[in-house]
Amino acid sequence: MDDYTEPENRLPGWNGQNASTMSESHIFVISCLFAVLIGILTIGYTAFQWRRNINLTWMKAIARSKKNPKARSKVPTAPHAWILESMPRGKSLNCCVCLKSVACSQALGQMVASDASICRCSICGAAAHLGCTRNAHKDCKCVSMFGYEHVIHQWAVRWTELTDQPDKSSFCSYCEEPCSGSFLGGSPIWCCMWCQRLVHIDCHGSMSNETGDICDLGPFRRLILSPLFVKELHRSSSGGFLSSITHGANGIASSVCSTIRSQSKMDTAASSIVADMSTENAADTHQTNNDSYITKESSNCSPSTGLLEQPQDGHDVKEMDSKPRYERSSSINQKDESQSVGLKQKYDLTDLPPDARPLLVFINKKSGAQQGDSLRLRLNMLLNPVQVFELSTTWGPEVGLHLFRRVRHFRILVCGGDGTVGWVLNAIDKQNYVSPPPVAILPAGTGNDLARVLSWGGGLSSVERQGGLCTVLHHIEHAAVTILDRWKISILNQQQKQLEPPKFMNNYLGVGCDAKVALEIHNLREENPEKFYNQFMNKVLYAREGAKSIMDRTFADFPWQVRLEVDGIEIEVPEDAEGVLVANIGSYMGGVDLWQNEDENYDNFDPQSMHDKILEVVSISGTWHLGKLQVGLSRARKLAQGQSIKIHMFAALPVQIDGEPWYQQPCTLTISHHSQTFMLKRVAEEPLGHAAAIITDVLENAETNHVITASQKRDLLQEMALRLS
Repeated sequence: MDDYTEPENRLPGWNGQNASTMSESHIFVISCLFAVLIGILTIGYTAFQWRRNINLTWMKAIARSKKNPKARSKVPTAPHAWILESMPRGKSLNCCVCLKSVACSQALGQMVASDASICRCSICGAAAHLGCTRNAHKDCKCVSMFGYEHVIHQWAVRWTELTDQPDKSSFCSYCEEPCSGSFLGGSPIWCCMWCQRLVHIDCHGSMSNETGDICDLGPFRRLILSPLFVKELHRSSSGGFLSSITHGANGIASSVCSTIRSQSKMDTAASSIVADMSTENAADTHQTNNDSYITKESSNCSPSTGLLEQPQDGHDVKEMDSKPRYERSSSINQKDESQSVGLKQKYDLTDLPPDARPLLVFINKKSGAQQGDSLRLRLNMLLNPVQVFELSTTWGPEVGLHLFRRVRHFRILVCGGDGTVGWVLNAIDKQNYVSPPPVAILPAGTGNDLARVLSWGGGLSSVERQGGLCTVLHHIEHAAVTILDRWKISILNQQQKQLEPPKFMNNYLGVGCDAKVALEIHNLREENPEKFYNQFMNKVLYAREGAKSIMDRTFADFPWQVRLEVDGIEIEVPEDAEGVLVANIGSYMGGVDLWQNEDENYDNFDPQSMHDKILEVVSISGTWHLGKLQVGLSRARKLAQGQSIKIHMFAALPVQIDGEPWYQQPCTLTISHHSQTFMLKRVAEEPLGHAAAIITDVLENAETNHVITASQKRDLLQEMALRLS
C-alpha cells in the first residue's frame, strides 16, 4: 500500500513544475511575437522614410526642372497671392519652396506666432513658411493670357488635396494609367491648373510634343472665363481724380494698419516678410491674384480677386524694418461708385466668343457657417480667379457686374444665404438689363429657403454629399431658367409719406414673434460671430432663442396692434395670432411649407407659385407654434391671397424681410409687385427639366445669331417658365 500511494504524494509537486514550465513557455512566445511586431513596425517605418526621401528627391528635381517646359510653351509667370492664416489642424502640408513640412515645430509649450501661422496662396492653395515666400517660383495660375492664340497648360505640382475633382481625373491624360493624388504616394505627377487633368512627369514630354500643351479648359470650358480674353490694364496711378483718392485714403490705411498690428501677435513674426508697397499707392491697392505679397485675412479685404489695380512694385517680397503693411480698400462715395470702379479696374474683358457662357461668382464669407474663404480657394482652383468676387461692406456686386458689362450671355452664382441673394438681385436691378442674367445659388447660409425651392439644396453639407463643387458647376451649366417675383415694400407714415427708401422682398416678410427671434439671432451674430461656425449650431441657436420666447407673452395684443388689408379688403387677424407672414415662395425657416398646396381644407385658395404675381398671407400663434411648424406637427392658418398688401402697425414691432430683421416704429407697410427676375433651377431627372435647359440654350443662341432680340428672348423665357412649372 505504501508503494502504491507514493506516486500520489509526488503528483502535486510534479504538477507545479509543469505549470511553471508552461507559464515560462507562454511568456517566451509572447515575447517573440512582440519582438516580431516591433521588427515589422521598424521595417515598415524605415521603408516609409525611404520612400518619403525618394519622393522628396523627385519633387526637388521636378521643382528645379519646372522652368524648362514653361520656357518651351512660353506660359507667362504669375506670382502667388500669399495670405497669412492660422496653422491647419490635422492636415499634412509641405512648403512649396523648401519642400519641408509646415507643421508646428513645437509640440509642447506656447507656440510663437511664426509657428502658429503659415502663408497660403489664395489661388492655387500652395503653402509656404513665412521665411520661404521670397524665394517662391512665380508659377501660380496666370489669369490673363491676352494675345496668345491658345490657352496653354499650366502644369504644377499639386500642393493641396482637391476635394472637387471632375470625373476620370485620377488618371494620366496621356497614358491613362492611374495617378496618385497624394504628395507622398505613387509617382510624381503634374496637374493643370485650368483643366484639372493629371499627367505623369515621364509622359509630359511626349504629350507636349504631340499636343503643343494646348489646354481646352476641361469639362467646364463654357463656365470658365478664358484667360485669352482677360486683358490687363496698365494705368498710371498719378494725377487728377485717382491721385486725390490715393492721398486722401493714405491716412485711413495707416490707422487701420496700426490697429491690426496692435491686435495680433502674428504681425511681429511676419514683419520681415511683407510686400514693399510704395507710399503713394499703398492705400490704392487691393488683394490680387497676379501680385505676390502677404496680407492678413480679414473681412475688410478686397471683395474681388484680381480685379483692382496694384502698385507697379508690388511683385516682389522684400524686407522692411517696420511692421507689416496690410492692405485695405479705400471708402467710396455712392455717387462716384461707377467711376471709381472703372478707374481702379485692373482687368477688362474683350472679344469673348458668341458661345461663351462664363460664370460670375459672388461669395459672402459671413453667411451661415462662414466658410467663404474655403469656397473662394476651391472656386479659384476650378475657375478663373478674376471671375470670383468676395462681397464686403465696402465692395458690393456692382464690381463684378461692371467687369462683365460687355459680356452678352453669362450666369451668376451666389454663394451665401437668402440675404446675399437679395443683395445681388438688387444690384442686378440697378443695371437695367434688357434680359438680366439668371442666378444660381450655392446654399451657404442658415435657412437657404430660396435655394431649397430651386432644388440647390438646404446647405453646404448636402452639396458635398452630391459630389462637391464640380457637381454644382455641372448642374449650373445644364440648369433651367425659371421666374421669381420680386416685391417692393414701402414704409409710410400716417400721412402716406415715405419714411425711408423702399426695401425688396424675394421670399417672405414677417411681423411679430418670428421677426423677434430673427432680430435676437441677428444681434447675437453681430456680438459673437464665432458662435455661428456651422449650419447645425446656427439652427440650435435659433431654437434656443425661440424657446426663450415660449412663455413670453410679448405679442398677446398683436391682433389689436396691426390691421391687414389685401387688395383693398380688410382681413381679420385671428385673436390668437402673434405674428403675420407674407410668403412668396414655398419654403420658410429652413424648409417649412407655410401654404401647403396639397392641403384640401382650403378650397377657396389657389396653389402657391413664385411667379404668379400673387402673395400668400398666413398667421402664426407664437413661437411654440413655430416650433411645431418646424417638425411638421402643425400648420399655419391661411388668411388671404392678393397682389397688393398693406399692414398697418399701431405699435413698434419687429419686422423681417428674407431673414434680415429690424425694429420698426408705427407705420404702414405697403407691399406691391416690383419685377420678375430670372433664376436657375437645378434640373431633376425628368423630361420637362431637360427640355427647359435645352430651350434656354437654343434661345440664347438665337439671340447671339440675331434671330431674336434680347427683349424677345426675355418674353419667351418667361412664357417657357410659366408653361413648364
